Amino acid sequence: MDDSELPSRALRPSHLASGGADTPPPARVAGAAPIVITGTMGAADQRYFDALRRAHFPPERNYLSAHITLFHHLPPSLLEELAALFRAIAADTPPPRAAVSAVYSLGRGVAFRIDSPDLIAIRARIADRFAGLLTPQDQAAPRLHVTVQNKVAPPEARALLAELARDFRPRPV
Repeated sequence: MDDSELPSRALRPSHLASGGADTPPPARVAGAAPIVITGTMGAADQRYFDALRRAHFPPERNYLSAHITLFHHLPPSLLEELAALFRAIAADTPPPRAAVSAVYSLGRGVAFRIDSPDLIAIRARIADRFAGLLTPQDQAAPRLHVTVQNKVAPPEARALLAELARDFRPRPV
């Protein structure tokens, strides 16, 4: 399965985007990394949040694009079953609606809250399917967000929060 088989606003196991045709699937590689599942966003929103991360995330920690994490740690052995489930979800579920609803403090960082009953319902469907395999973090109620700053001194985080909050308006994402 490659990304061309998924709709543009789909859920993607992080491993599907890595490697090439000659790279063995991570589920078959000893010591493979866990699968992280994220929701995608439109290109303009992706550019906006990525730019904020580049500007405000410590460079040595900013090795990922902006993302909305749905699951933090699924076993790599689930890759094929997840791919099949994603195909089913894409076939019977419209793209989820979502909105960025607030900018808020992480204490040592800043994030944007994402409200999406549609995305929460999709996440619940996945969680129900793999309930016995979820880590405690993934069993907890999800708090959808996009982190744009983390692991900085609290005064730096407060300054960015004030700056972003000044012009913030809720909007679809």
